[in-house]
Amino acid sequence: MATLSIIYFSGSGHTTKMAEAVNKGAASVPGVQTNLIAINGEDIVKGRYHNDAVFAQLDASDAIIFGSPTYMGGPAGQFKTFADATAGKWFSGAWRDKVAGGFTVSSSPSGDKLNTLFYLFTLAMQHSMIWIGLGEMTLQPSGINQVGSFSGVMGVAGQESPEEKPSVGDKKTGEILGARVARLALKLKK
Repeated sequence: MATLSIIYFSGSGHTTKMAEAVNKGAASVPGVQTNLIAINGEDIVKGRYHNDAVFAQLDASDAIIFGSPTYMGGPAGQFKTFADATAGKWFSGAWRDKVAGGFTVSSSPSGDKLNTLFYLFTLAMQHSMIWIGLGEMTLQPSGINQVGSFSGVMGVAGQESPEEKPSVGDKKTGEILGARVARLALKLKK
């Protein structure tokens, strides 16, 4: 059995929908248990993220997928407070060799989402994790990987309700990433 955790922040619900899709894909892999963890504002006190239970779940995970909306060309500040709070994990090497991946959502096809994915990738590399990209060709008729990202999942959602966007294709892309990271985490666990 491998454990995969998805930790994310969502400001308006769109990134939550993507996180749920990633979780659905990961949970579809037999032998993988998933945890879907939202970063909550109540866990940020005086600008610092604190939640020992969340860190215990992440420490016990074989894989971690990071998610954040892209705001002003980078990850949301709430996600950044979580990332900054992982410094102790870096010092202890707690996440070394865990499998990692990432996703983001913003309102335009580009929206500088690649910068957010690179931030998530750099966070994983700081922790000596093993980053897993999407592994899907772009512009598929089904809408899979419609934005054309290989580094992780990029979803598009603006002022529409979270029930409308991200699109079915974007969410399916999230499922594919979740399943891919889960399969590789399980393979490395054996």
